[in-house]
Amino acid sequence: MDLSFTVIALVILILCSAFFSGSETAMMSLNKYKLRHLAKQKNKAAERSLKLTRRPDRLLGMILVGNTFANIIASAILTSYAESHFGNMGIFLSTIILTLFILLFAEIIPKTLAAIFPQKIAFPASPVLWFLLFISYPIVALLNLIANGLLRCVGIKIKHKVNAEPLSSEEIHTVVHESKSKLGSQNKNMLIGVLELDMIKVEDVMIPHHRVEYINLSLEIDEIIHQIIHAKHSILLACYDNIENIAGVISTKRALKFIAQDNKPTYEDILTLLRDPYYIPENISIKAQLINFQQKGMRFATVVDEYGSIEGIITVEDIIEEIVGEFSDTYNLHTHIRSSADNTYAATGDTTIREINRHLHLQLPTHGAKTISGFIIDELRDIPIGNCCLRINNYIIEVKKVQNNMIKLVKITKEKNISL
Repeated sequence: MDLSFTVIALVILILCSAFFSGSETAMMSLNKYKLRHLAKQKNKAAERSLKLTRRPDRLLGMILVGNTFANIIASAILTSYAESHFGNMGIFLSTIILTLFILLFAEIIPKTLAAIFPQKIAFPASPVLWFLLFISYPIVALLNLIANGLLRCVGIKIKHKVNAEPLSSEEIHTVVHESKSKLGSQNKNMLIGVLELDMIKVEDVMIPHHRVEYINLSLEIDEIIHQIIHAKHSILLACYDNIENIAGVISTKRALKFIAQDNKPTYEDILTLLRDPYYIPENISIKAQLINFQQKGMRFATVVDEYGSIEGIITVEDIIEEIVGEFSDTYNLHTHIRSSADNTYAATGDTTIREINRHLHLQLPTHGAKTISGFIIDELRDIPIGNCCLRINNYIIEVKKVQNNMIKLVKITKEKNISL
């Protein structure tokens, strides 16, 4: 056996070993969801790769047979040459040299490249793998039968899955978070909003009772009409004196149309425009409530606590905002956050944490306090008696006004804009 034949044979066998090693890693590293998407678009390489990965036991069996065969033949050829030319010392040296070459050029390098570029390697390799699997099927099937039988002996039963294992909602959440560059910030936020609908309660997004606009039926008819004409929203509660005494719900659009037709509507006329309020618990998820709105054909609900006390109201638009973000709607037409020319923001103390997070991306925790005032008090563990500030996620939150043990106004500034 001459040197040239030995070198050529070793190069070919190491390349074969590198092909099997690289294709194994590439096939196992393919994104199964992307692969199925490409296969549905009639990508031939994707279709072949998908069929190969549906039975990983057969694919790996064939690859391991080919890889082992190439390595053993390479070892036998080099050992034979080394023994005939250098004796026992040649056998020892050839083993070390071949091991290093196989590790570097047939294992580490091809597997590293395949892990980094799985699709670029798997797709071109798929026709070859498909052909090799076809011609070696009897051997591979026999080996798989023996291997699966041995696994059953220790209580492991192999199930061949046609489809990829479905992702959990938490895993989808992670995928969406890591796909910002491809999805775009707006699409990403919308998808996250949909995924979080189950985790958000009505009390997290409702309009609290002290911010609810209502029609006071205890006033004179002229004043009631004045309230309706100047109402900011299309649907309002109608109450006696305060929000705890609800008489019903009134559509200001319908009321305005009625007033336009009758210049002198009476108090009884206004009462005929009322419809029964729709009460919901505060701890229901907004996903369930959105479904309830759809089933009942309604878009406005009054939120009550476990004792039946009025906590606030919620509309379909409030829920939709959690998905698509802030927009001009029938109730939250004006945000409680105001921006300044120096890139700072002023917010009232009753601004909700979710509104702060949505506008300023502070990512404040939403499982505790519902408003920025409550959050500051929780952080300080005390009610501030004057101006103070705290740093949260590269923002400085300053308490600017405290009145009657309540934080009325805060100023929020990006830390990079603060000159120390």
